[in-house]
Amino acid sequence: MQNGLQVFKFGGASIKDADAIRNVADILEGFKGLPLVVVISAMGKTTNALEEVVKKYQAHQPVEAQEALYAIKDAHLSVALELFDDSSLPSDLADQLNDLMVPVEWQIEDEPSDNPDFDYDQIVSLGELLSTRIVAAYLNQRGIKTHWLDARDAILTDDIYREGWVQWPETESRIKSLVPEHIKAGELVLTQGFIGSTTELHTTTLGREGSDYTAAIFSYCLDADRMSIWKDVPGVLTADPRKFKNVSKLDRLSYREAIEMTYYGAKVIHPKTIKPLQNKSIPLHVRSFIEPEGEGTIISDALEDEAYPAMVAVEDRQALVHVSTRDFSFVAEQHIKEFFDLIAELRLQVNMIQNTAIAFNVVFNDVDDKVDQFCARLKAKYATVTDRELQLITIRHYTNETVDSLKKGKLVLLEGRLPKTVQMVVKEQPVLVRK
Repeated sequence: MQNGLQVFKFGGASIKDADAIRNVADILEGFKGLPLVVVISAMGKTTNALEEVVKKYQAHQPVEAQEALYAIKDAHLSVALELFDDSSLPSDLADQLNDLMVPVEWQIEDEPSDNPDFDYDQIVSLGELLSTRIVAAYLNQRGIKTHWLDARDAILTDDIYREGWVQWPETESRIKSLVPEHIKAGELVLTQGFIGSTTELHTTTLGREGSDYTAAIFSYCLDADRMSIWKDVPGVLTADPRKFKNVSKLDRLSYREAIEMTYYGAKVIHPKTIKPLQNKSIPLHVRSFIEPEGEGTIISDALEDEAYPAMVAVEDRQALVHVSTRDFSFVAEQHIKEFFDLIAELRLQVNMIQNTAIAFNVVFNDVDDKVDQFCARLKAKYATVTDRELQLITIRHYTNETVDSLKKGKLVLLEGRLPKTVQMVVKEQPVLVRK
C-alpha cells in the first residue's frame, strides 16, 4: 500500500553529541511536512556505559553503580545544555529526564533480582529513552513538529529478557492505533529503538544493536513506502573498511544477500531487520548521515539475479563448543535434538554447525554468559570443550584467491563450503620463533 510514509533510523554515532544531533535535525528539515517515523538509538557509547552500571549493580556495588549512572546523566545534561544554548534546560525537558532517571536510581538502591537479564533490560533501556527525549525537544525547538512515542507502549514482546520476541498481532494493532493520528496532524513521530515491553509492563530489549529491527517493525506495521538506515558509511560495503582495504559500495542488494551477510556478521544492518520488510516488499535504503546527498544502497526484492562481487563479513567474539558423549558412543539423533532444544531455550545464535560420529561442534556468538549456561546444562551427560576469542569469516561469492588470502596468518579450526558461501572459524596463528 502506497501511503507516502517513510521510517528513518538513526544510530548512536549519528547523535553522539550536540553537533551530531544538529546534523540529524538538518537532515530531517529536508523531509519536513512528509509522513515520517524516526527511530533513535542511545547516544554514542551510552549502552556500553549502562552495561557497566549493570555489572556494578549485579556485583553488589551500589555506590559504584550510582556513580556510573550519574556520569551518564551528567553527559546527557551536558549535551542538552549545549543544544539549547542556555544555562538551564526547558523545564518540561528537565522534568522528563528526571522522571526517566528515578526508576533506575531506585532499582540500583535495591538488591539485584534473581533474573539478571530482567535487571539488564530495566537499566540499559534508559539510554534510548534519554536520547529520544532530548532529540524530540530539540526538533520541536527547531520548528520540526515532533511527537515523542514510548516504544514500550507500541511493541509487545514475550517475557524473555535481553532477547524479547515480538508479539506481532498485538504490536501491529498498537502501532496502528498510536501513530497515524499524529502523522495526520503533521507531526513527525519519534520513538526509541531496541526496546519493548511485556504484558506486565516490564521493559524488554530486542537484542543488542536492535534499533534497526525496531524500525523494520514500525515499517511493517504501518505499510511504509520505504525504510532508511542512516549510517557513518556511504552504503553497504563489500567488507568492513576498518578491517580491509579496497572495499567498494554496493549500489543495489537483494533481500536474500542482505540476510545472508547480516546474519554472518556484516555490521551495517541488524540480522532481524530484513524479514519484516521482505514480507511486504518494503525497500531498505542504507544512507550516510555524513553525506546525506549520496545515493547509498537500495535493498529490495527485485535483484535476485544480480551479479555480486566477493563480500566478506567478519564476526569477532565467537565460541566453538565441542560436545561429545562421555562413553565415546555415537552422537545420534536424540542427542542432537537435546542440543537444539537447549539452544532454542537459551536463544543462542548458531553461526556454524558440524558433527562427526562422536562429536557435535557448534559456533555461537559469545557476547554474554549463555555459552557457559549451555555447557553447564550439558555437563552431567556430555563432555564439552570450548575455544573462545575466535573469529567467524564468511565470504559470499567467493573465489579461491579470496579464501586463501583470508587464511593467511590464521589457524582454521572449522571450515564449511556451500556453492556461494565459505565460512571459516579462525584464530591468530601463533608465530614460532626458532632459537
